[in-house]
Amino acid sequence: MMKRSRTFYGAVASVAMSLLGAHSSSHAWGAIGHELIAEVAEEQLSPATKAKVDAILAAEPGATMVTIATWADRVRSPSTAAWHYVNFTREAGCDYDRSRDCPDGKCVVEAIKRQVEVLRTSTDPEERLKALKWVVHLVGDVHQPLHAAFGDDKGGNLFQIQAFGKGGNLHSLWDSGLFHNWPGGWGAIRAEVGRAGKLVAEAAPERWAGESCRIVSTVGFYPDGRFIDDSYLSRWQPVITERLRLSASRLASTLEDALR
Repeated sequence: MMKRSRTFYGAVASVAMSLLGAHSSSHAWGAIGHELIAEVAEEQLSPATKAKVDAILAAEPGATMVTIATWADRVRSPSTAAWHYVNFTREAGCDYDRSRDCPDGKCVVEAIKRQVEVLRTSTDPEERLKALKWVVHLVGDVHQPLHAAFGDDKGGNLFQIQAFGKGGNLHSLWDSGLFHNWPGGWGAIRAEVGRAGKLVAEAAPERWAGESCRIVSTVGFYPDGRFIDDSYLSRWQPVITERLRLSASRLASTLEDALR
């Protein structure tokens, strides 16, 4: 079993303290989800790519893929807040069109592309470290379905619910509320996410965003009523684990491609 960072345990405590606490639309999966994705992705890196990642991380003593996984949320600002998501419209559907869905380039799809290119081409250690931090985080963001959803309800932030005895919104439920009520806890989630092994994945963030949008568009994703019970978690458990698993594998593949 791998050792957990203090950040990992701190995230667990934070989730336990607040099941459906206030989350902005830039906190996909919560801290613990991002750290889990980074941990599994790191395990899937080839030795050569792992060495290159470690060389980049050396610019910040003590940094690991897990510890940098939430950096982008900690430093978010008005100029970068929109990098964490992309808004589709219900009328246009889920096929990403940059001119329609991200005309100014300020969305998660284009932000991933830009930061991957920096990682691929820059020779400046600080630039490369910052780009790595962005890539590790944003690949996780785009796989949280409500980060590539519909702008009319701010990715589920305006859809109020009652779940497991707490009030909140659908976005916060997907960030952490469902995880906190997971049968078997985080150990079970970790086992499920790491089970499949590395997948060969095309670096196509627009496709990843479309997948998330289609999940959100599935009948039943938005519950008919405002009360969530165990049946909702049972239905969406396989989807959540698959999105986390794909996020980790695609992050690993993206880093392999950018750093070869």
